[in-house]
Amino acid sequence: MGRLSSLRPAAGNFFRLYESHASSSLKLARNSDLKRMNGFCTKPQESHKAPTSTYSHRVPLHKPTDWEKRMLIWSGRFKSKDQIPETISFEMLDAAKNKLRVKISYVMIALTVLGCIVMIIEGKKAIKRNESLTTLNLQKKAHLREEAALKAKTE
Repeated sequence: MGRLSSLRPAAGNFFRLYESHASSSLKLARNSDLKRMNGFCTKPQESHKAPTSTYSHRVPLHKPTDWEKRMLIWSGRFKSKDQIPETISFEMLDAAKNKLRVKISYVMIALTVLGCIVMIIEGKKAIKRNESLTTLNLQKKAHLREEAALKAKTE
């Protein structure tokens, strides 16, 4: 405990000394043309003016093919081929592709549901005619046995 009590005033003296050095170096930096940065003396940086509009953040453009033009029309982005500009952004093309994928998946879902309904109706009609997979399989095996018996008699 005795050591800790003697360390506290020593630590306080150290921080006070550090603050005085830091504030004196800041005063020097403010008053002189040289600034102290990470132990190096450098001249103050002059502010760079914004470059003239030689470079702008433009999106790269893409010339669409005939197939991509059709996709843009089918996705509803444009009404006709005449309205499509010569160059389009990749983002516009990706958005059209994604929209078209969603439309195609909706069509596939609808066709799957329609196919299921048709199969249910056909299955119910087959039950009314007393057709089932079991009876069809038994008829097929009986027919094969008859053919095998005819071959055995002829040989």
